[in-house]
Amino acid sequence: MGWSQNLFRALWRALSKEAKQQVGTDQFGNKYYYVPEYKNWRGQTIREKRIVEAANKREVDYEVGDIPTEWEAWIRKTRKTPPTMEEILKNEKHREEIKMKNQDLYEKEKLLSKGSNEELLSPPVQTQIKGHASAPYFGKEEPTAAPTSTGKTFQPGSWMPQRGKNPNQ
Repeated sequence: MGWSQNLFRALWRALSKEAKQQVGTDQFGNKYYYVPEYKNWRGQTIREKRIVEAANKREVDYEVGDIPTEWEAWIRKTRKTPPTMEEILKNEKHREEIKMKNQDLYEKEKLLSKGSNEELLSPPVQTQIKGHASAPYFGKEEPTAAPTSTGKTFQPGSWMPQRGKNPNQ
């Protein structure tokens, strides 16, 4: 299957006039290619492509970070020129320095906060959750089964609905 696929690709490139130019490699062995804009055999304009040929051919073996950030930016066309190996190594060194500084700062903060944590922090507040905000009685007393009135003021038949408010009449 592999040799027939390579033969088909070579035949396709010959017919489509696709000429890829290798622009670089990275420390992982990935190769990066540039295909300039061209017209195919039907006269259609095919826009430029930026392609990576992974050192690890199988897709399932790909891990995040296998392509350096600088090359990823070039592939996605967020930068115009391909990165150089010196640039990649300089940025990698810078990232390592940032990690070291971050670790040092974390250790210093940990030492400083060890003794002063107890006096700076207030004790946790005990909160009581009473219902949900969508409940009609949120923020008020919860309804109880016990009646709220004493019943001394109740008169049977004293309340009558107002006339004229019913839309069906």
